[in-house]
Amino acid sequence: MFYLTVDILGTISFAISGVLVAMDKKLDVFGVFIIAFVTAVGGGTLRDILIGNTPVGWMQDPIYVFVIFGAVIFGILFRKRLKYFRKSLFLFDTIGIGLYTMVGVEKGLSAGLLPIMCIALGTMTASFGGVIRDILCNEIPVIFRKEIYATACILGGASYFLLRKLPIEDIYAYIGAILIVIGIRLFAVVFKVSLPNIYKVEQ
Repeated sequence: MFYLTVDILGTISFAISGVLVAMDKKLDVFGVFIIAFVTAVGGGTLRDILIGNTPVGWMQDPIYVFVIFGAVIFGILFRKRLKYFRKSLFLFDTIGIGLYTMVGVEKGLSAGLLPIMCIALGTMTASFGGVIRDILCNEIPVIFRKEIYATACILGGASYFLLRKLPIEDIYAYIGAILIVIGIRLFAVVFKVSLPNIYKVEQ
């Protein structure tokens, strides 16, 4: 039940981030729903295909479609309160990658994968919905810019396996890893920490 709750919360966060981007691009209602949908399930769909979990998650359980539909309605109805698109997008996107990183890691563990593969799967789950969203909206995906994004997912996923070695229950290690992903992303943006820019290095 706990893992399903985390998955649903991640779906809501990413769906709303998709709604915000779509409205910023002034898409129609259908466009808003499509962008929200691919943002919410894009990474998870790719993950499930790679580990052979088919039909993919959202096809097996209609609750994901209903949750995304509800998030779209929420985003549209409260668009005036979410008028600060950049800040709202950043917030929901950051929460989403924290939650979805650990959903991906857990799926990898359930499939019997090695920790490094689980971390890669978690990073992919958290990142690729946003990649698809940005490409469809004619933006350079955040993951390919200098911002700390995928790095936060990798460090958070790795921290989970380190936390599991401590004398604490797995659920606390799980929650701790989620908070680490969110914390690293927040810290990087607030204090403008970024990866080296290869072009600046060359100059």
